[in-house]
Amino acid sequence: MFLSRYADIAACYRDPRMSSDKKAEFGPKFGEGSPLYRHHTTSLVFNDPPLHTRVRRLLAAAFTPRSLAALQPRIEAVVDGLLDAHAGAGRMDLVEDFAFRLPVEVICDMLGVPASDRAPFRRYSLAILGALEPVAGPERQRAGNEAVSEFSDYLTGLVAERRRRPADDRDVLGALIHGEVDGARLSPDELVQNCIFLLNAGHETTTNLIGNTVDALLRFPRELARLRADPGLLRTCVEEGLRFESSNQLGNRRLTVDLELGGERLAAGTYIHIGIGAANRDPAQFPAPDRFDAGRDPNRHVAFGAGVHMCLGAVLARLEGTIAIGRLVSRFDGLARDGAPERGGRARFRGFNKYPIAWDA
Repeated sequence: MFLSRYADIAACYRDPRMSSDKKAEFGPKFGEGSPLYRHHTTSLVFNDPPLHTRVRRLLAAAFTPRSLAALQPRIEAVVDGLLDAHAGAGRMDLVEDFAFRLPVEVICDMLGVPASDRAPFRRYSLAILGALEPVAGPERQRAGNEAVSEFSDYLTGLVAERRRRPADDRDVLGALIHGEVDGARLSPDELVQNCIFLLNAGHETTTNLIGNTVDALLRFPRELARLRADPGLLRTCVEEGLRFESSNQLGNRRLTVDLELGGERLAAGTYIHIGIGAANRDPAQFPAPDRFDAGRDPNRHVAFGAGVHMCLGAVLARLEGTIAIGRLVSRFDGLARDGAPERGGRARFRGFNKYPIAWDA
């Protein structure tokens, strides 16, 4: 069953009778025991309690508004450094040179990944997330399995090195290694696979948030001019970017009991497809949904989900997006496309692989 109405999807997200466990789906899709199966059935997002609860509690302290506020100077420094590097040229690729680089630097800092080791991470992420597409052919599955294996090997070594140091509650990787919930720690595989999840999820949403929002501002130049004239609109502009072109377009749940949804009686075991992008364009919830409105308020989108599975990194993504978009727009006049952008070519995730831009140097 495919849900597209906002009200149905909001109810689905908050109903504990909707399971996020994907073992039944991922076994036939990836093959039980494959690297992709091991990764996706162990990571936070595709699990129910108790594993979901244990991992989320261990990570929660690193993602509180107070903890993330301490990261703001580092985020600002990365953004300014990336803009400085291209300012004189008057052009750059919005995704490759900016939108991707920022969140990777931040999440790698949080996990203690050396700067010299970060280059392969976007390739790993695109391959692993690409295999989640509704139809993922043998080539995507091969690339995804190789990426999980290489990423796992790297992180196993990083974890082994980090274990030799004392626990530090300001260190996300240390919290995952040494932290306990109800007396239990993560197993070695749970630890590695959830580090992969963090590195992937930690940059995918923000990369697409920045790219999609800047694209919308360039397609709606009056809104770009409005934002320039009133920087106080930056917060609502970022929320509108999340709504208008949601980074994650599709989600899934499975019913654990018989229940009624959207006026229909559904049997236990029914697989639900959640149309996140459709919900965020539902005219019953959002007036003029196909218009980008930098000042839209209220804006109760579901780009980050809702309920117990609401995106743990939502505050961080908003902070990174606000700083990146705000500084880009305020610093460079005459922002415009500098050639044809290239879409990511995925149904589940919406974003760009390439997006050349230029400005008045």
